[in-house]
Amino acid sequence: MPYAITVVPIMPLRAEQSHKSEIISQALFGECSEIIATGSDGWVRVKCQYDGYEGWATVNHLETIDEALFNAPYTHYTASWVNQVLLNGKLLQAPFGCVVKHGTTDVTNWGKVSVQFEEPPAEIGNGNAVAITALTKASFLYLNTAYLWGGKSVFGVDCSGFTQTVFKTLGIHLLRDAYQQATQGMTVDFVQEAKTGDLAFFDNAEGRITHVGILLNDHEIIHASGKVRVDPIDNQGITNTDTGVRTHKLRIIKRYFQQQTIA
Repeated sequence: MPYAITVVPIMPLRAEQSHKSEIISQALFGECSEIIATGSDGWVRVKCQYDGYEGWATVNHLETIDEALFNAPYTHYTASWVNQVLLNGKLLQAPFGCVVKHGTTDVTNWGKVSVQFEEPPAEIGNGNAVAITALTKASFLYLNTAYLWGGKSVFGVDCSGFTQTVFKTLGIHLLRDAYQQATQGMTVDFVQEAKTGDLAFFDNAEGRITHVGILLNDHEIIHASGKVRVDPIDNQGITNTDTGVRTHKLRIIKRYFQQQTIA
């Protein structure tokens, strides 16, 4: 199957091959995919390299690349809220958290497209020695970002897109959806034992995990609910700071990195 790379700031992944179809996820600038099917009117079905998510995209959001670039590791990420990139010599504004495979200010080629970052992207963190300051800085870049079903960027994000993208910059691989992320990591028994960077998961009345957020400590969580916000959490779940209403019922807490952290 052909390999491709995203060459727009944010590429919607849709459930069906129509602009009216539900956005189920996104691929950010620089993310690679496999084209697994070709539809009509310029639609292609892609499988995202990073998390295996599949959806329909328009082919003009993608550039065909060779296998060598597809198999190269992601090494850097765009570290500012908005990042200026020259794409074939023309300006593109890439959001925070785009992971890329060649993060220098030199001109590089993605297939037939030339790419040059005006400022060098940051190196992806070492997932075995997470800098807590980097985690909190990345998390708070999303503060007040509107909730968007399927979103993964600072322009609009859902709960698991938020956690996945923040953790991606730290070198920690998370799956796409909240219930999938809950299958990873090690269980923390009580919220009082939680540490910065643990993820808390919440379920609905049917017991299905439907929400996730990043714990800032044992009593505060940053999460995408209406917008990205900080709320108090206890053993029962989240209470909305503004309304005082209990909004999410705690199901489980997971830890994804050892707490021997660097500054």
